[in-house]
Amino acid sequence: MALTSKYLVVVAHSLIWVVLLSYSSVCYATETDIYCLKTIKNSLQDPNNYLNFSWNFNNNTEGFICKFAGIDCWHPDENRVLNIRLSDMGLKGQFPRGIRNCSSLTGLDLSNNKLSGSIPSDISELLKFVTTLELSSNSFAGDIPPSLANCSFLNVLKLDNNRLTGTIPLQLSQLNRLKTFSVANNLLTGQIPNINSTTREDYANNPGLCGKPFFDLCQASPKKFRIGIIAGAAVGGVTITVIVVVIILYYISRGVVIKKKKKEDDPDGNKWTKSIKGLKGLKVSMFEKSISKMRLSDLMKATNNFNKNNIIGDGRTGSVYKAVLPDGCSLMVKRLQDSQRSEKEFVSEMNTLGTVKHRNLVPLMGFCMAKKERLLVYKHMANGNLYDQLHPLEPEAKGMEWPLRLRIAIGTAKGLAWLHHSCNPRIIHRNISSKCILLDENFEPKLSDFGLARLMNPVDTHLSTFVNGEFGDLGYVAPEYLRTLVATPKGDVYSFGTVLLELITGERPTHVSNAPDGFKGSLVEWITDLSSNSLLQTAIDKSLLGKGFDGELMQFLRVACKCVSETPKERPTMFEVYQLLRAIGERYHFTTDDEIFVPSNTADADLPDELIVARETKEVP
Repeated sequence: MALTSKYLVVVAHSLIWVVLLSYSSVCYATETDIYCLKTIKNSLQDPNNYLNFSWNFNNNTEGFICKFAGIDCWHPDENRVLNIRLSDMGLKGQFPRGIRNCSSLTGLDLSNNKLSGSIPSDISELLKFVTTLELSSNSFAGDIPPSLANCSFLNVLKLDNNRLTGTIPLQLSQLNRLKTFSVANNLLTGQIPNINSTTREDYANNPGLCGKPFFDLCQASPKKFRIGIIAGAAVGGVTITVIVVVIILYYISRGVVIKKKKKEDDPDGNKWTKSIKGLKGLKVSMFEKSISKMRLSDLMKATNNFNKNNIIGDGRTGSVYKAVLPDGCSLMVKRLQDSQRSEKEFVSEMNTLGTVKHRNLVPLMGFCMAKKERLLVYKHMANGNLYDQLHPLEPEAKGMEWPLRLRIAIGTAKGLAWLHHSCNPRIIHRNISSKCILLDENFEPKLSDFGLARLMNPVDTHLSTFVNGEFGDLGYVAPEYLRTLVATPKGDVYSFGTVLLELITGERPTHVSNAPDGFKGSLVEWITDLSSNSLLQTAIDKSLLGKGFDGELMQFLRVACKCVSETPKERPTMFEVYQLLRAIGERYHFTTDDEIFVPSNTADADLPDELIVARETKEVP
């Protein structure tokens, strides 16, 4: 008995420490952002008193720093900094190293000030998730740090109008997300890196820069050797000119008119199709015997050469085209965006996904590789996706009735639970949203895009999607994922919980229409606020109330709230979610006994999420 009591005391102390540590980690995250802004203010000279007047730290209310001049927060009531914009303030000093304490920062603008010194060589460590970095029109000197190439989320990098010297690091060409880059009006020399979307003006007034496509070739050879090259080029040029003239005269004498080839217009933005036109005879590998004989030319014809008018979906993993075959059969063709897998790896993944079959999953019917292009063929879903059904563009469109919403939730939960628990290998979806839940002609839900995360660029995650501007996806992302970038089954549960909230409220995951004026949070945050004030029932879509479903609606809402719990361990497993939803819809007979499944390894239900991930990647510790 004494031993048992001692054991209980130890457990109680352990639980207390867990709670305290959890609480302290949250407070620490808030305190570090406050400390971050304090160090920035203290390290910069502010002759115009912009920061001195606005940045008042004698305040303990939640989100008080979000009201500071130049500060954007992730949420107005949370002291977590998203962007810092301090341009045109006349600030003096050096780059504020204390900015590393704003650990969630994605945007920094210090342009048009009087800052000096060098750009920190370890800037990628100070700004780990930066997407926009503007340091233009200051007095920064020294080299451009090569470590900027490690800021893999960068979209905008402006360093123009400074006193930077040395070369532009060639590693910056690895920043494949970079859309805006400028180093004009500096003292730079050497080779220009191959950075997309740049113009001559982005490099202007750097007398020492050289290299294609904007300046002369870099000349590093001895003078005599250069003269030899020039002379040889001149002789070669004359020879080629003579040959071309002779050929032209020959064809003219034969009465053949030579016309200048007109550059083809590409109004549909599908220039990539030109690179694969010579491969039209390429076979499409099909998993479905009913349409086993298909070639790339068939897909091109069925999509009108992948015309933009045939696009029926567009997301992070790629664009989806509707394809209509000569016999009237409709398919969907997904063009994968930036798959980083080799042909061998891609074929292996496709063969695995081709065997994944379930009533509530969109079946992969085939695939095709054409040079760098990766095309996936799916069965067409007549009623589009759930997002468009819940949030139609036409205000007068009829809303979805409750039994249909419940049936879609149960079917989707069943498919996702099967991926988590019964599929071999088990699959974490990583991209659950109402846009990837497709509906067939009978409104049977089919989960799409499962397994595609493994084919994408490793940094192409929810976070990288968000920082590239697709803010809609952020509403589905589990909070722990933004901190760790580690996908887990409980992260899928959170995302699915957001879909359940969409179904029960009729609201979008962001931009909640029924929220109070000034509310800028997500759907989950709105629900959390209502729950804390005992107003949860007011979130239910008004079109569903008073029709005999009110009890089911509240049960459904409670399940959704469990799924979006802040703490992953408090969320149910997908198998449990399916069972809870199935119990709510028992009177409708949506499911049959032969569809009920048991997790293939019930012991996994109690394993930590990180161990489950390790098993799936065959890296069991």
